[in-house]
Amino acid sequence: MENLLDRKTFLIVGAGGLLGSKIVLEALDQGAKIIAADVDLNSMKTRLSSVGVDIGSENLLLLEFNITEEESVKSLFSNAIWTIDGAVNSTYPRNKTYGKHLFDVSLDSFNENLSLHLGSAFLFTQQSAAYFLKKRKQFSLVNISSIYGVVAPKFEIYENTPMTMPVEYAAIKAAIQHLNKYVVSYVNDSGFRINCVSPGGIYDNQPDAFLDAYKNKTNGAGMLDVGDIVGSVLFLLSQQSRYVTGQNIIVDDGFSL
Repeated sequence: MENLLDRKTFLIVGAGGLLGSKIVLEALDQGAKIIAADVDLNSMKTRLSSVGVDIGSENLLLLEFNITEEESVKSLFSNAIWTIDGAVNSTYPRNKTYGKHLFDVSLDSFNENLSLHLGSAFLFTQQSAAYFLKKRKQFSLVNISSIYGVVAPKFEIYENTPMTMPVEYAAIKAAIQHLNKYVVSYVNDSGFRINCVSPGGIYDNQPDAFLDAYKNKTNGAGMLDVGDIVGSVLFLLSQQSRYVTGQNIIVDDGFSL
């Protein structure tokens, strides 16, 4: 049986991250060629190796780039050695003051984080559209949103922890969903698709108090393993979702219900 992504080439940015590295691993296993890019090449290599990716594979190209810099993003597309069939943006740029409680967030910090994260999502989405219009070859883009781009935070689950749900994050992730719809409507071509995957909480050694409180808001799974998100991303990249566009797939075991 043919693999889901056989003979397709995808650009994965943020490939050195928790989610991006797993997408690279699974996409390679499904027969794809992958251009993996991140801001720190050595860190990306280390992460990819740690999850089982053969970084010497002939089907893998590793590149260093900065998604917050316009010329870096444009160069990534214009200098691509392989013709790209789609892309995933799993980057998470933020400043050093990101993540404070609501009344501790300054306007400058809020604006900077919107510029870094939402601005770079706009740039990458814009350049994906430009690449499609230049190549006129089917292209599927997957941006990563969040359940907190869909529903209001459940602040009670953060009680007895130093954590909170950052206001910048909620604003950015909601905006990304509408950015997708805007751009795909603007291009207006069934060969060019943009969709979102909105994960629920992903386990990353959070405090036990948070993990227990979060689990009580789901149908029993609690925090998800990062691998639980990857299937939806690969589906949206594949021809099995050929006419799915402007949509948002929520993967959260009922947390947002």
